[in-house]
Amino acid sequence: MSTCLHRRFPLIVSTVLLITGCKVGRDYKGTGVTAPTGYERGPAVPDTTALAGLAGNDTLDWWRLFQDPLLDTLIHAALANNRDLNTAILNIDRAATLLAISKADIAPKLSMKGDYSYGNYPFLFDDAARSSAFGGAAVSWELDIWGRIRRQNEAARAQLLREQYAVRAVQLELIAAVAYTYFELLEYRTDLAISQRTYALRDSMYIIIDARFRGGIAAEIDLDQARIQRAIAATAIPFQERLIAFTEHALSVLIGRTPGRISTGAALADQPSVPEIPVGLPSELLQRRPDVLASEQDIVAQNALTGAAFAQRFPTLSLTGLLGVASTDLAGFTSGTTAYSISGGLLGPVFHWGQNRRRVEVERIKTEQAVLQYEQTVLNALRDVEDALVAIETLKKEEVARRAHVQAAVHAEFLSKERYDKGVTSYLESLESQRQAFESQLGLAAVQRALLSSYVRLYKALGGGWPTEQDKKAAQEPE
Repeated sequence: MSTCLHRRFPLIVSTVLLITGCKVGRDYKGTGVTAPTGYERGPAVPDTTALAGLAGNDTLDWWRLFQDPLLDTLIHAALANNRDLNTAILNIDRAATLLAISKADIAPKLSMKGDYSYGNYPFLFDDAARSSAFGGAAVSWELDIWGRIRRQNEAARAQLLREQYAVRAVQLELIAAVAYTYFELLEYRTDLAISQRTYALRDSMYIIIDARFRGGIAAEIDLDQARIQRAIAATAIPFQERLIAFTEHALSVLIGRTPGRISTGAALADQPSVPEIPVGLPSELLQRRPDVLASEQDIVAQNALTGAAFAQRFPTLSLTGLLGVASTDLAGFTSGTTAYSISGGLLGPVFHWGQNRRRVEVERIKTEQAVLQYEQTVLNALRDVEDALVAIETLKKEEVARRAHVQAAVHAEFLSKERYDKGVTSYLESLESQRQAFESQLGLAAVQRALLSSYVRLYKALGGGWPTEQDKKAAQEPE
C-alpha cells in the first residue's frame, strides 16, 4: 500500500498545483486617475532632477535646506523619540506578522495526534477489557483552488505596504510639526525682544515726561498717556514669555522629552533664504506622497478581499493525512502496527439565502469607497501644493511691503519724538508713531515666520521625500 502511495505522490502533487493555479476575482489594474499636466501656479518648466537633489535624493532630510543645525538636531530627536511615530512603526511589525500568518494558510499544516482508550466491547469482542493506543502525525491541507487564500495574502501584503507608507506620512507630519513649532518659537522670541525694546523706549519717555510734568512743562494728560503706553508694552512682555514657554513645552513633547527650555539658532530675521523649489509634475506627486500611496494600497487590499469573498461562493477541497503507530496494548506501543490514512473533503455552499453573494457586494462597495477616498486624497494633495505655492508667492511680496512699513514707521517714530521734544507737535502724534512702529515690527516677524512655514508646507505637500530603495523592493515583492 505504501509503495502504491509513493508512486501516486507525484501525480497528486501535479494535480494539486494544476487546480490551485487560478484565482477568481479581478486583478488590480491601477486607479485610472489622471493627474493634470502641471500646477496652475507652479513653474512652467518643472525640473524634477533638481528637486530630487535638493531633497537629498530618496531621503526625508529636506529640512536641511533651512541651514539651521539646531532645527536639524530637534528633528532627528523627534524621529528617534516621538511616541506617535514609534507607535506607527510598531504597526508595520504588526502588519508584517499578519502577512506571515496569512501566508502560512496556503501551506499544509502538520499536527501531532495521540489517543489512548481502555475498556471492554462485548458487542464486538468478549467481556475482557482491552486497551488501545495511537500516536502519530496528522497533515491537513486546504487546496486553494479558487485563490481565496492568495487573495487574502494580497490584502495582507497591501496592508503591510500601507503601514509602511503611513509611517512615512507620520514622519513627514512630525518633521513639519517640529519645523512649524520651531519657527513659531523664533517668532515669539523676536516679538519678546521687540516688546522689551519698546518698553525700554516708553519707560525712558515716561521718565522724561514725568520730569517735565513736575516742572510744569508737560500736561498731565501727556503723563497719563505715557503711563498707558508703558503699561501696554509691559503687558506684552509676560504675554510673549508665556507663548514662548508654551511653545517650548509643545516642542519638547514632539521630540519625546519632558517639557523644558529649547535652544534655538539664528534669530528669525537672520534665517538664510530658502532655495527656490522646483515642484515637479503632478503625476510624480502621486508617486511620492505617502498619504496618496497609502490610500492606493487600501484599494489594492479591498480589491483582493472582494476576490476572496467571491471565492467563498465556490466549494473548498481539503486533504487530510494521518501516519502513526497503533497498538492494542500500551506496553507494546513501540512495536505496534504502522497506521496511515488519506482522505479528501469537499464542502461547498448550496443554499445560504444569498449570504455569500451579498458578502461579495459588500466588499465591492468597500472597494468603490476606497477608490473615491483615493481620488479625494489626490485632490487634497494637489490643493496642498497649489495653496503652498500661492502662500510663498504672496508672502514674499508681503514681506517686502512689511519691511518698507517698518522702515517708514521707525523713522516716523524718531521724527515724532524729535518734533515733540522741540514742542512742534503734541504728544499724541508721538504716541501714534510709537504704536505704528511697534505693530509694524510684530507684523514683519509674523510674515517672516509664515514664509518659512510656507516652505515647510510646500515640502510637506510635495511628499517631503521619495520612496527609498527598500520601499521600492517591498512594492515589487512577488506573491
